[in-house]
Amino acid sequence: MTVVAVYLVITFGLGGLAMAVRLPPLVGFLAAGFVINALDVGDVPQLDVLADLGVTLLLFAIGLKLNVRILLRREVWLTTSTHMVVTVVLGSVAMWLAAVAGTAMLAGQSVQTIALLAFALSFSSTVFVVKVLEERGETHALYGRVAVGILVMQDIIAVVFLTATSGHLPSPWALALVGLWPLTRVLRRVWSRLGHGEMQSLFGIVMALVPGYALFTALGLKGDLGALIMGVLLASHPASSELARSLFHIKELLLVGFFVSIGLTGLPDLPTIGVALLMVVLLPFKAAWYVLLLSRMRLRYRTALLAGLGLMNYSEFGLIVVSVGVSAGLLGEAWLVEMSIAVALSFVVSALVNGRGHLMVEKIAARLPEQDERSLHPEERPADAGDAEVVVIGMGRVGFAAYRRLTDHYGLRVVGVDYDGPRIQRLAAEGHRVIEGDATDLDFWNQMRHSESIRIAVLATPRHGANVTALECLRESGFSGRVAAVARYDDEVQWAMEHGVDIAFNVYAGAGLELADQVADDAGPHTTERGANDAATDRSLEEGPAGDRPGAGHS
Repeated sequence: MTVVAVYLVITFGLGGLAMAVRLPPLVGFLAAGFVINALDVGDVPQLDVLADLGVTLLLFAIGLKLNVRILLRREVWLTTSTHMVVTVVLGSVAMWLAAVAGTAMLAGQSVQTIALLAFALSFSSTVFVVKVLEERGETHALYGRVAVGILVMQDIIAVVFLTATSGHLPSPWALALVGLWPLTRVLRRVWSRLGHGEMQSLFGIVMALVPGYALFTALGLKGDLGALIMGVLLASHPASSELARSLFHIKELLLVGFFVSIGLTGLPDLPTIGVALLMVVLLPFKAAWYVLLLSRMRLRYRTALLAGLGLMNYSEFGLIVVSVGVSAGLLGEAWLVEMSIAVALSFVVSALVNGRGHLMVEKIAARLPEQDERSLHPEERPADAGDAEVVVIGMGRVGFAAYRRLTDHYGLRVVGVDYDGPRIQRLAAEGHRVIEGDATDLDFWNQMRHSESIRIAVLATPRHGANVTALECLRESGFSGRVAAVARYDDEVQWAMEHGVDIAFNVYAGAGLELADQVADDAGPHTTERGANDAATDRSLEEGPAGDRPGAGHS
């Protein structure tokens, strides 16, 4: 337990230090692994188990939210395959030139060995990218869906590679996995009877680890892929999003072990750091190829840049490729340390770049040649808010409730905005006035600014990070109307008030107010008439200071 305590103190301390200097905590976790390794604290064998559990639950959660049709889109499968070929070719050339220049670890390596290293560097980290997307609350944004689709395609290629290099084919019983589809129909019925508590979370963990990871591994396939497929098969259940949320914090905690374990693979020396830095120098070229390819697929520069920068890192799968090379005698064991350093440094660089926010991307995109909007992908074309007075960003439960209240009770002209295409189609079919758009896109708010009728913007996305980015873009666009935002925690409410939000509303306080109104209505005529209260609330929305209302500015 003493060794575990040292691990926890160092990890927590460096994670907090990273946050203090405005870096993602995972940078501190990576550093913790190297520090623990240098101090020779001792081994914690269970750490690898925790790391594997974290990755498995991550892929299961991705499956719960993945629309398989995204894999069939040209910007996913064609970009993935083309980018991988280009990366292997150009990476091989770069490392061959480094070998000719006298780089010690590359000197004398065969073309086959160099190509294997380039192949290892062609993958991007699913763990890192999805973590960044979840922190931003943009897993459903177009660039997020494209990036996740590319990562899933890379996982499929990884399975093919591991099968081809393992020396044996998967078990013939692997064909029986098609039986998982009818089995999940039974499992969904069981799921529906579990309620919303710990049994639902336990159900998700069992599904990820047993018919997912364990079964696929036993049949000679990649266990992580099994967890992903189980998530996809269960994604049609109405509670899939709720299950993904309930597993979120468990997964995040376990992934700390994953990032720490990378630093424990070995300590670098100067030649090792030199080659790792060479690999890091290749990262901008990796991102640039993604941007070029995605923009050629009729995506806007902004979308291509966000996806390319998100994928600008190396993958933990690179360590697996290198370990295969070591087992086959193509690479020395020192390359495992080399690759771990390159992966860790790529995470740091990618975290720094992606931490700069969307406005940096907007400024870069503004300097690129203009694109013909008519030739863009349908999801990339600007939407028209018409004569709407209020725009509600995020049409989930809170946003939709606000939309209905403002429309039905107050008679305001409201347009709802969400970047979840299927949700928009469903709401539009029900007769609601909704448009597909991304509130973290500066161009979106520029379009809103051109609509003279819009005077109130309601930020109702469930993730605070998405609301923060949307507010930055809104202010940058010159929007002069009033802004309301929802929050789940007091510090988020305080942040919103300090950054110029007119109305910051704690959703839990809002639930309490609605419950009180319902009780007052049911109590009879001696209670205060609810219509008067509603009118007062409406007037406070347009005129009164935010901090003087219950639930606004505090909970």
